[in-house]
Amino acid sequence: MSLPGLRPRSAALAELPALGLLTLAGMTPEDWTCSYHEANGDLDSLAEQVARTRPALVAVSALTASVMDAYRFSEKLKLRGIRVVIGGLHATACPDEAGRYCDAVVAAEGEPVWLQVLGDAAANELKPLYRSTRPFDFSCAPTPRFDLLGSRPRPRITLQTERGCPLACDFCGASRLLGSFREKPIDRIAVELAAIRQLDSKPWLELADDNTFAGSRQPDELFAALSDANARYFTEVDWRVGERPEVLRGLAASGCVQVLVGIESLVFRYPGMGAKLAELNRIMDSVEAIQEAGVAVNGCFIVGAEGESHASLDRLTQFIFDSPLAEVQITVQTPFPGTMLYHRLKTAGRLLPDRDWSHYTLFDVVYRPDGLSVDELEQEFRDVVRNVFAAEATRRRGAIRRRVWKNNPRLKHDGNDI
Repeated sequence: MSLPGLRPRSAALAELPALGLLTLAGMTPEDWTCSYHEANGDLDSLAEQVARTRPALVAVSALTASVMDAYRFSEKLKLRGIRVVIGGLHATACPDEAGRYCDAVVAAEGEPVWLQVLGDAAANELKPLYRSTRPFDFSCAPTPRFDLLGSRPRPRITLQTERGCPLACDFCGASRLLGSFREKPIDRIAVELAAIRQLDSKPWLELADDNTFAGSRQPDELFAALSDANARYFTEVDWRVGERPEVLRGLAASGCVQVLVGIESLVFRYPGMGAKLAELNRIMDSVEAIQEAGVAVNGCFIVGAEGESHASLDRLTQFIFDSPLAEVQITVQTPFPGTMLYHRLKTAGRLLPDRDWSHYTLFDVVYRPDGLSVDELEQEFRDVVRNVFAAEATRRRGAIRRRVWKNNPRLKHDGNDI
């Protein structure tokens, strides 16, 4: 993550609390005590810190890029006689693999099976695998234990208003691995916002949504809850919100300052994108509409899809230079386990056998491209990032952000970057 322009976002993501673990803590019975620990790179010290609490059970959550560390950490705890359960997207996609390093695996959603896991742990009868048989009812959503975060200030707190995505882009696992798309009732969101305000009366939020406003509910009630909480927030949407006046009217006023919009590849149309698939000029018209409403757009681009070439990456760089985007995010196509992209590349024998999960970072090449060599794609990616985040281009986007935020009622007197 040392590439220019990526460090600030990396630091922001590293500071986000693990919402899944805090949520499970929120539904843990009162006769259990809970503590929350964050990995800092020193696994031995972390294992000692956790072991001193003499836990009956340790729950570990990890994404693909960090799962090897999670496995090593779990083994260190098991050597100390501590039982470990692992969950998360990677464990859901690879439960047999995860099971080799822990006492139990929770595949898919954790809420429906968590009380069973705790009961079995108390009775010394942990099963190797727990998998919910039905989607979790969000009307029963517990309030995450934000109090476990302690008093250290957080740049952003996570809040989930929906789970999954009604679309099925073949590079995305979140849309299917955790079950069907669901929206959280507004009354539950309001309770969580009240808990967050106990930590910060004017909170910065990162919505842990894959595609906010993609569902059927009208946005006004969600806007009202966020506005009442005096929150400012960042979230992910698809470009279609720029064609929805009912969203644009309330987006900035509710505290939204930036949205990430997946523009994806300029050379390949990914399967499963559904209504998100459109001509580029229509997408960019929508981007401009969102920014005219006072919300900065972070355009997300994927490098390395089918058909990528030296010429196409030159065009991508120029397109970003010329675009009205207030910010950009550029990643390498990454076939995460459980996605259709992973299945497609694995079936074709194109996954690189010498790249373990620690390379699945969104910034490393883990497959053989169809038009470039691995080395060529890696170098081209670095060249694109270096050019796009050069000083002059970065200043230009900063000026666009400041211009956009002049139309944002929450930020009119705050010209600072986020």
